[in-house]
Amino acid sequence: MGFHEVRFPANLSFGSVGGPQRRTDIVTLANGYEERNTPWAHSLRHYDAGVGLRSLDDVGALIAFFEARGGQLYGFRWKDWADFKSCASSADPNFSDQLIGVGDGVTRVFQLTKTYRSGEQTYTRPIAKPVAGTVKAALQGVPLAETVGYFVDTATGLVTFVDAPDVGVSVSAGFEFDVPVRFDTDRIQTSVANFKAGSVPQVPVIEVRL
Repeated sequence: MGFHEVRFPANLSFGSVGGPQRRTDIVTLANGYEERNTPWAHSLRHYDAGVGLRSLDDVGALIAFFEARGGQLYGFRWKDWADFKSCASSADPNFSDQLIGVGDGVTRVFQLTKTYRSGEQTYTRPIAKPVAGTVKAALQGVPLAETVGYFVDTATGLVTFVDAPDVGVSVSAGFEFDVPVRFDTDRIQTSVANFKAGSVPQVPVIEVRL
């Protein structure tokens, strides 16, 4: 699958509408009870990249980005302003934010993940597109320096430690991240309100699985 490691202009995505979507198959039995199942282990996020009344320069930037991706042909990064950190939106990422694994003395590579909790239930989401320079990792609560103690592949979300963590050692990380997406349309319709402003009503964007 073609993917460009470039982020949709964050100033244009700010204020966009979107979020996670689940798929649930529901069968109502003859006795009125339900059976509920899902074929999806992970959510798919949908957004609208359309911009309201903006400067013609903003509209031009959106069109240029769309053309450079070939419409739906190539994926790209998207900043979800409601969920782009390993911690609360009001906090700064910390090396202790997320437990991403436990050492076994052999494994050196760990996938970045984010765990969502509500009551006794949790959901762990793989993070494939961390933002360069934001990943902070630690072993057993002791922070390490990037490029000295570990390396980050920002195209996959894999963290590789120079030395394999010992058996039972907790591996944690904090980070900012983007969502891998593509345009969900091959057409953009624009409207020019005056000589200085225009709008693009709707530009659907959908998360892609990697």
